[in-house]
Amino acid sequence: MKMESVLQYLDSWLQVSDHPDYPTALNGLQVGGAEDVDTVVTAVDASEASIRAAVDLGADLMIVHHGLFWGGLEPIVGRHERRIRALLEANIALYSVHLPLDSHLEVGNCALLANALGLGVEGRFARYKDREIGVWGVLPEPVTLDEFRRVVSTAVGGGEVRALPGGPDRIRSVGVMSGGGGSFVREAADAGLDAYVTGEGAHHTFFDAAEFGIHVLFAGHYATETFGVRAIGAHLSDRFGVQSHFIDQPTGL
Repeated sequence: MKMESVLQYLDSWLQVSDHPDYPTALNGLQVGGAEDVDTVVTAVDASEASIRAAVDLGADLMIVHHGLFWGGLEPIVGRHERRIRALLEANIALYSVHLPLDSHLEVGNCALLANALGLGVEGRFARYKDREIGVWGVLPEPVTLDEFRRVVSTAVGGGEVRALPGGPDRIRSVGVMSGGGGSFVREAADAGLDAYVTGEGAHHTFFDAAEFGIHVLFAGHYATETFGVRAIGAHLSDRFGVQSHFIDQPTGL
């Protein structure tokens, strides 16, 4: 498959140019590479280790959620140089997609996590600029906080889930925002939700949960953001017949 065709498809399908994001996310193609694509490798992070793994897998295209330029302008030395040099020497194109992937209703982190939790998605919340990133939905049956914590843990692969109590005895309505969504606790509470699932949050979210009257569950930044890149790889494999591999490098955070 021609690289240019795959990149144009991704840009359009994921609405990269129309979606607001942090300037340093730099969504889209970050490093050029091969003209053709036979092997796609996906990962949450463009870390040096994940790039080395992509090289070993013979990747032509690497798709990540967190790209190379979160630190803003910086010299191409040290680890920054090692990452870019490894991509260039192996002729691997690097494509990054951040908030457009969190919010996508087909292969997005939030929607797929909500599906894994058994939620029927009914609406959006967690606004960044003019776009709502998160989703909310309703469980088939009300559950206790402890029961729901176990559901969340299973959905993210059995990892530890921290539950901050604050909501009703039984949970039915739930908001989902992948990654570092702790700042949206109040918005989830204002939406009338019983519980809010995200990756991580600041110290004050303990009191936010109690005082805004909502349960908050932290399932891990990394663990809540593996869904989207996995789904993109599977989709490209089905649509274009390319090989797809996911590099799993959990951080525990």
